[in-house]
Amino acid sequence: MSCAVIFGGSGFIGVFFAKQLLTSGRVEKVYLYDHEQVANKPYPYRAKLVHQDARIVEVKGDVRQTISWQPEETVALTANFAAIHREPGHEDFEYYETNLLGAENVCAWAERISCNDMVFTSSISPYGPSEQQKNEQSLPVPLTAYGGSKLVAEKIHQAWLAADKAQRHLVIVRPGVVFGPGEGGNVSRLVKALIKRYFFYMGNRDTRKAGTYVKELCSAIDWVLQRQKAQGKNFTLFNMSMNPGPSIQEYVNTVCKVAGVQRTVPAIPYPVMLAGAYTIELIARPLGIKHPFSPVRIRKLVRSNNIHPGYLVDNGYPYRFTLETAFTDWKADCPAEWR
Repeated sequence: MSCAVIFGGSGFIGVFFAKQLLTSGRVEKVYLYDHEQVANKPYPYRAKLVHQDARIVEVKGDVRQTISWQPEETVALTANFAAIHREPGHEDFEYYETNLLGAENVCAWAERISCNDMVFTSSISPYGPSEQQKNEQSLPVPLTAYGGSKLVAEKIHQAWLAADKAQRHLVIVRPGVVFGPGEGGNVSRLVKALIKRYFFYMGNRDTRKAGTYVKELCSAIDWVLQRQKAQGKNFTLFNMSMNPGPSIQEYVNTVCKVAGVQRTVPAIPYPVMLAGAYTIELIARPLGIKHPFSPVRIRKLVRSNNIHPGYLVDNGYPYRFTLETAFTDWKADCPAEWR
């Protein structure tokens, strides 16, 4: 009996990847190794996916520490999705502490148990912000602790691969914003802001944001790994996004269409919006009040993440979802997030 182990598995992507692996039939059980169980996270849809399938088993553990746990089954695949990733929300050292120590400990664990297949989710953040389109051959120039930590973590996984290239396989994916049921991130905030009428343009209608539906991401990871093994290769690094990455206006129009609402979205000058965000932050932070108007998020909204999924396009990956069908599927799975 074979299994897969997903580190950081109780997170958003991990839960869906577990379902992808079980549906494929290539493993019979999936372990989600995480410091917090899915029931303790504020996303009931994610918990439902885990608890309705007895083949998914949660294991409590911290990747920042040496990993001593080991399943009874043969581990056919190790996936490292464990990361500190939200920006803003953490001190710089926290990104490095989790993302680097996690990479080192997961790779050491995979070597100890002789698992030869590994998947690592990186990010497009190593490319750094730019209005120019980036592909897999573009030079990474990370400007944040998150982007820098992810780039170093990639190298740690590549060092694991280099220790036994004859037997090992590694897939590294750099996804744009990942959205879907139970996400709770940027696209969820956009959906809510549009439905509740507090989203504004600020000169960013044409700003491109590379993004992908979570089910598409999981499908692509599986497809790339199987293709790589069939071709006798041992390493693939690929960007994950729709092609092309949608503009802010395309996200807005598609959300409104799928939600069945009509919205005339007002435009506010960027300097005014940023000044307002700083004012709200100045008042809210000392009081411990959470709000969606972080200055960091406002700045990110006017910067393009124009990432080209060159590997997938060049090799004929069969995309399953458009932006509209992805949102439609999300709404069907979790209608409460579209109200």
